[in-house]
Amino acid sequence: MSKSSVVRATYWIETPYEPARAAEAMAGEQSTGTFIAVPGETDEVRARSAARIVSVRETEVVGQPSLPGSATPKGHDGSYRRCEIVLEFPYPNFGPSIPNLLATVAGNLYELKEFSGIRLLDLDLPEEFAAAYAGPKFGVAGTRRLAGVQDRPIIGTIVKPSVGLTVEELRSTVRELIDAGLDFIKDDELNASPLFAPFELKVKAVMEEIERASDRTGRKAMYAFNITGEIDELKRRHDLVAASGGTCVMVSMQSIGLAGLAHLNRYSELPIHGHRNQWGMMTRCPMLGMSFVAYQKLCRLAGADHLHVNALNSKFYESNESVIRSVQAIREPLLGGYEAMPVLSSGQSAASVEETYRELGTRDLLHVAGGGIMAHPDGPRAGVLSMRQAWEAANLGISASAYADSHPELKRALEKFGGKRQGGNAG
Repeated sequence: MSKSSVVRATYWIETPYEPARAAEAMAGEQSTGTFIAVPGETDEVRARSAARIVSVRETEVVGQPSLPGSATPKGHDGSYRRCEIVLEFPYPNFGPSIPNLLATVAGNLYELKEFSGIRLLDLDLPEEFAAAYAGPKFGVAGTRRLAGVQDRPIIGTIVKPSVGLTVEELRSTVRELIDAGLDFIKDDELNASPLFAPFELKVKAVMEEIERASDRTGRKAMYAFNITGEIDELKRRHDLVAASGGTCVMVSMQSIGLAGLAHLNRYSELPIHGHRNQWGMMTRCPMLGMSFVAYQKLCRLAGADHLHVNALNSKFYESNESVIRSVQAIREPLLGGYEAMPVLSSGQSAASVEETYRELGTRDLLHVAGGGIMAHPDGPRAGVLSMRQAWEAANLGISASAYADSHPELKRALEKFGGKRQGGNAG
């Protein structure tokens, strides 16, 4: 992050115009200018509040526009220039506000006719901005403490079916998952407070099962209750979970918005599990939207303790290279020491572990497997053991296949899941 009172934003653009003109259009539209000179845009106003073009670097030229709706200049030669552009926006224009920051660095840029492609790649924020946000209250260390797991990833799963279980069916499923030895269980993003299983009754049933197991074993599984809802519901649901002895809440970050996430973080007493569902519609097109590198900084400032990043060889479109970059971005320090735990999910099993550790180089992960645990040939308990055994092997520098010779749960998991590789293609 920058120590100066500016926000530096890095973009990728595609334009039929000269890159310098395109950069001027970006800077003007998002600060003091508009499509025509107006009397109020004085030299004094520009000196105080105009965005500044830091650099324009052309990378390639293509012959077709990537997105519809762009205009072309008179005498256009059919070329569309792709560039990296860096702009600086005066911090006093918006102050310590994520919503107003986004209106500045994104805002109407995506609608300007000068562009046939535009993507926000990164944000460099000043110290004053970070100081206004509390950031994650638990992060990696606090989550590990609550989960009681220190020397390996936290092993988790998702309640399945994603939605449709009655309260008593949920109770039975949670009991089975806890008895299997899981560290972490989460609601699916589809399941917050269905009419046939209201949130209050869900919390009561789940916490009864968690406390029952804790009385017997002395170990308390972490359950991420999906509290996503209207702003007033966030506090009511959070407070219910905390009063019931729960240790984690989950929100769909796109649904409640980053301002909603920051609002929750102001009073939250529990780790916030940040689910990024709907993220694909913001980023899947590589010629549009925002990179996760920029997005995760705002999520961490707003208070997410855990952040989903998909996973290697998952069922989703995202490439392994993109997932690796996402994990690396989350692990880079921000001002204030804000740390968050990457959450790997989608198509995971014991067969995923060896490559995951080799490529990511960290155990500070929440490794979530649904079918990879529930569909283990010998049941969920064996599925959990297989995940732990795979991470033991990775920690010891032993191949999973070799370790499986003396660990039957891992052996069965590799036989069941070892050939299921679904990696995506997009970055």
